[in-house]
Amino acid sequence: MSSIKTCVSLYSLQDEFLNKRMSLKDIMYYVKEKGAEGVEILPDQMLKNAPDISQETADEWHKLLKETGLKPVCADVFLNTNLYKNRTLTRRECIDLLIKEIQQAARLGIHLIRLVSMVPYWVIEPLLPYCEKYDVAIAIEVHAGMAFDIPETKAFIEEVKRVNSKYAGIVIDTGIFCRKFPRVVSAYETLFGTSKQVFDYIETLFDKGSDLHREIAENGGKYPPELEAAIQSEHDRMFVPLCDGYENYDYSVLDEYMPYIRHFHFKMFEMTPEGPEYSMDYKGLLQYLHDHHYDGYVSTEYEGNRFTLPGKKVMEKEQVAAQLAYVQDCLKEIQG
Repeated sequence: MSSIKTCVSLYSLQDEFLNKRMSLKDIMYYVKEKGAEGVEILPDQMLKNAPDISQETADEWHKLLKETGLKPVCADVFLNTNLYKNRTLTRRECIDLLIKEIQQAARLGIHLIRLVSMVPYWVIEPLLPYCEKYDVAIAIEVHAGMAFDIPETKAFIEEVKRVNSKYAGIVIDTGIFCRKFPRVVSAYETLFGTSKQVFDYIETLFDKGSDLHREIAENGGKYPPELEAAIQSEHDRMFVPLCDGYENYDYSVLDEYMPYIRHFHFKMFEMTPEGPEYSMDYKGLLQYLHDHHYDGYVSTEYEGNRFTLPGKKVMEKEQVAAQLAYVQDCLKEIQG
C-alpha cells in the first residue's frame, strides 16, 4: 500500500518571488490553498543569510508552517565549489559547508536535503554522523542528462548502497521520464534561432522510445549522421548539447533503486488544458509508485517559466495549481 503525498518546490514560483509579486508568506498560503500537503524550499533563494539564518528568520518560518499546516519536506542545497577565483574548495571546506546546511535544515524542521546533481560521493561518509545527530538525510538528485549512466551519479549511488543508511539516498527528477520533447522548449528556442530541423529530428527519437542523450551514448559519444544533417548553423551546434537534458527511461529503471529513493521532483514544463503534462505521464508513474509501495512526497517543480515567450505572462501560479489538481485527481483514482 502506497502513501503518496503532494508537495510544491518553491523553485516553481521563483519569478513571483524574485520580482516581488509574492512574498514567502504569500507563496506558502497559495500552495496550501491549492491543496499541497508539503513544501520544499531553496534556502539560498528565500531565506536571508542562509545557511546562517537569524533566529527571527527561523521563527517566522515556523510561524508560517503552523499557520498553513504545511509539512516542511525538503531543502534544496547547491554545493558551490567555485567560491574563489583561483581554486576550487577543498574537501574539508565542502564538508564544512554541508554541515552548516544540515544544521540549518534541522532548525527549520526539515529532515531531508536534496543535494544537486554531481555532488561527489565522498561527502556521504563524513556527513553521516551529523545527519544522525540532527535527523537530516541527504540525497543526490538524479536529473536528466546526469542520470544513471553518468560516472559521478553511479559513484554516489554505489556509496549510498555501501553505507546502507536511512540518512543517505537519492531524489528522482522526472525529467528522466519525458515521453515527448517539451514543446515550450522547442517553441522558445526556435524563436531565438535554433533550426526546426533539430527539433524534428529529436521528436523522431521520442516517437521510437529513445532520446538524444541515449542516441549519442549509443553512438560512442558522437552525433548520429541524422543529427549532423539536422544541424543548420553554429547556433544549432551550440544549442544541441542542451537537448540531452530530457530523457526517456522506462519506469522499470527504478526497480533496483526504490529502497534508496527519498523524494521525487515531478518536473513540469507545461500542464495542458486537457489535464496531463504535455511531455510526461504522471499517472503512469504514480501507478508505478503505488504498485511499488512508495511512501513519500512528489514535489511539483515547474521549469516552463524559463521558456516563457517574450511579451507573455509567466504562468507559475496557474501551472502549479494545474499540476497539483491533476496529481491529486490521479492519486484519488489510484490510492482511493
